[in-house]
Amino acid sequence: MQTSAELKSLLSRIDHRGYPAYKDTKGMYQFPGYVLSIDHVQGDPFASPSKVSIHVKGKTADFPRELYKDRHQRIALQDELTRRFGRAADQFAFKAKGSGKSGLISVSRCGQEVLERTACTLDPASGDIVMRFEVGFPANGRTINARELEKILFDFLPRCVKESLFYKNLDPKRLRGIIDLAEDQQYIREMLPKLGFCAFVADGSVLPRESGISSRPMKGGVKFQSPEELRVTLDLPHRGKIAGMGIRKGITLIVGGGYHGKSTLLKALELGVYNHIAGDGREYVITDDTAMKIRAEDGRSIRKTDISMFINDLPNGKDTVEFATEDASGSTSQAANVVESIEAGASLLLIDEDTSATNFMIRDELMQRVIHRDMEPITPFIDRIRELYDSYGISTVIVAGSSGAYFHIADSIVQMDRYVPRDITGYAKKEAESFPMISGPDEPAVRPCFDRKPAPSQAFKGNDRIKMKTLAREGVMINKETIDLRYVEQITDSEQVTALGYCVKYAQKNILDGRKTLTQIVDELEDVIGRKTLAGLCESRSSVACMAMPRRQEIFACFNRCRSLKL
Repeated sequence: MQTSAELKSLLSRIDHRGYPAYKDTKGMYQFPGYVLSIDHVQGDPFASPSKVSIHVKGKTADFPRELYKDRHQRIALQDELTRRFGRAADQFAFKAKGSGKSGLISVSRCGQEVLERTACTLDPASGDIVMRFEVGFPANGRTINARELEKILFDFLPRCVKESLFYKNLDPKRLRGIIDLAEDQQYIREMLPKLGFCAFVADGSVLPRESGISSRPMKGGVKFQSPEELRVTLDLPHRGKIAGMGIRKGITLIVGGGYHGKSTLLKALELGVYNHIAGDGREYVITDDTAMKIRAEDGRSIRKTDISMFINDLPNGKDTVEFATEDASGSTSQAANVVESIEAGASLLLIDEDTSATNFMIRDELMQRVIHRDMEPITPFIDRIRELYDSYGISTVIVAGSSGAYFHIADSIVQMDRYVPRDITGYAKKEAESFPMISGPDEPAVRPCFDRKPAPSQAFKGNDRIKMKTLAREGVMINKETIDLRYVEQITDSEQVTALGYCVKYAQKNILDGRKTLTQIVDELEDVIGRKTLAGLCESRSSVACMAMPRRQEIFACFNRCRSLKL
């Protein structure tokens, strides 16, 4: 390790030289209170920025142990430090001048959800902190402007570190509040199964968002108020008593007119698998963290998935026990999504009528009379929904606005009226008595087979560099293949998509052998991440990408949409 003075001397020597001379700066340098590590240097000022990290010893950072003694506390603290460092860095971005990306200082952009990220890691044993970010090394044209880089490394960054990574310079009350919120959220999450709930929505929550492209709360949005019949009170460790709507395990139907808040409530439940920051409005919307949003996904690829629970006896004779297609229909894709969610360990399915295949969800009485069951290969979801709960322990929350067929089988029916929920279970059940209940199948479904054993693709063999590109939240491109993740709707951050790409890349190179099932592969990936953090998916310290933790369910979803997967 070199000193900061040696780095300053080096910068002076390479000033005005060609841009490749910046490569000489790669290494670690001791600054007062921290170590600066230049992990990767960009090839020119127009290329991807250089990767830089700050390392602060636990004794120097001096964060009290009680702020990160549990995993959920540590993640909340890391999230806050990332946000603080990002706000500090924003003050200095592009203050150093030059061409291309010169002067850029960029750290992960955190949204409303609290996610574990590679941007900031805190060692739970030592308290050591690592902050990773990107810097555009300044140049005039392609000539090094070392004086501008000196501003960044010796003026701007020390101030960012001072403002964000030393406990003595932070507001202890604010930090304590963040950790207390994380503990309260975790308490609710742990209480849900004990109380027989799959979700909880606190009174006073603001569910509507600012706009379709903003996840911030709507100003003046209607505050959630639980129906008396569904209200439950919890006694949180820090906030104390909090009341709200408990959604019981089983089958819950959300109904109401258009634009009255049905989908808004469902969206809040979808993202309730993550904790949210204070002020988001959904801090106390907590959902079973295995919940999966299910929808039709026309055109997706399906790899030997057993969809026989829902689809059998296709006219073309195609096998539905090991169903495979490059271009799934709405019904086959939604059937595959349900079965794959069972494989991924989901305990709750979230479904919106608007994004579902009608023929998968229901066949009304008239259609059954005209087109006899023997002529229809699809067993609709309504015929299996009770079986999913009774036999598999999987609850379902469905948003419906046009069909009342699910009234007969729902355990609870909630009407959204101008964003205000009302329990209409009794009334709806009574009205449903006047309408015949659609008959279900005579026999229960055969339990799906989950014995798929992927083998590595030829594209990952040898020492050739595997190229990977994240396409925002839309998907990830690995070499020439794009894994389409547009309709995996609980992905909330592009850095989760990056992590999913690295999961595929790591598994292809280190785990897939044609003998392990997909479940065993995901188990091994989670073990690697658990032992080495997300950074363990990368080949070296200098190549650690900006990643955020995906759920187990999204890892399954990514593999299931990988067209090159050899089965």
